[in-house]
Amino acid sequence: MLKDKLLPFIDRYEEINQLLSSPDIISDIKKMTGLSKEQSSIEPIVTKAKEYLKVLADIEDNKLMLEDEELGELAKEELKELEVKKPQLEDDIKFLMIPKDPNDAKNIYLELRAGTGGDEAAIFVGDLFRGYLRYAENNGWKVELMSQSESEAGGYKEIVALFKGDHVYSKLKFEGGTHRVQRVPATESQGRVHTSAITVAVMPEVDDVEVDINPNDLKIDVMRSSGCGGQSVNTTDSAVRITHLPTGIVVTNQDQKSQHKNKEKAMKVLKARLYDIQMQEKMEAEGANRKEQVGTGDRSGRIRTYNYPQNRVSDHRINLTLYRLDYIMNDGLFDEIIDPLIADYQSRLIEANGL
Repeated sequence: MLKDKLLPFIDRYEEINQLLSSPDIISDIKKMTGLSKEQSSIEPIVTKAKEYLKVLADIEDNKLMLEDEELGELAKEELKELEVKKPQLEDDIKFLMIPKDPNDAKNIYLELRAGTGGDEAAIFVGDLFRGYLRYAENNGWKVELMSQSESEAGGYKEIVALFKGDHVYSKLKFEGGTHRVQRVPATESQGRVHTSAITVAVMPEVDDVEVDINPNDLKIDVMRSSGCGGQSVNTTDSAVRITHLPTGIVVTNQDQKSQHKNKEKAMKVLKARLYDIQMQEKMEAEGANRKEQVGTGDRSGRIRTYNYPQNRVSDHRINLTLYRLDYIMNDGLFDEIIDPLIADYQSRLIEANGL
């Protein structure tokens, strides 16, 4: 019963109240801060729980009054209102009891990389990235370009950017995976539809304390920056390539004229990639059930298809199909896909936690 699951929250809240007035805790800033944070985190559940328990008690009281000649009709009316309120409160409480993803409030590094399809894939990297930029603008987020590798036909072989704002990871974490595009390339004289694919990686921005890197594990090379087609961007050896020897991850940055700034940016992306690997390994260790709950699933799997001739976008994880591809891409209306993904994720979490 939901009622039984709520009582420990109320008990713990009252216990913290007493502890916070204890002289031992008042004199210990660290303990006091920890308890205050815990209290704040459970307060919304406790508030709803108390309201829910009162509704349950009122329902029982009104049922007893139904046989009363004077109060029966009044009790009947009140019961109607309470029976509507009860399931609404249950839904609110279930949502509040969903385990929180510790990364949800973080900024993210978004990496788009061209896959099968050559030039057409690289062009779609640019198209999808511009769609995400408009989505970021709609949400009031800021975007900082970390690195880019342009392709000769236009678009990008790879692009990495830092998206900063309110709960960015919670919104964009479902974008990781393979995105497939079907359209007629500008160079196609026969009008045939080509299929290409790109991969998207969504990596939370991390603090230094979250990822420990041994300097001996790094191979750092500096070289001359070069632009598309090999022309020189500047004449100093400012481009930086960092190789993490244990994993083989290579991060290159040449966007800044300063070698120091390029190295700093490359290190931030490397830390995010290593943290992402740690997250994936942790999910594997905790089993498939946990992976399902996290909602990001298999990063290598095909998650979405963008079909331009049909103006269709399909998300294969929730069998969602929308014939609004032009609006979604041009106006950054990704909430039309992301909101149903979040709703599906939350309903599976509620089920997995027996709520």
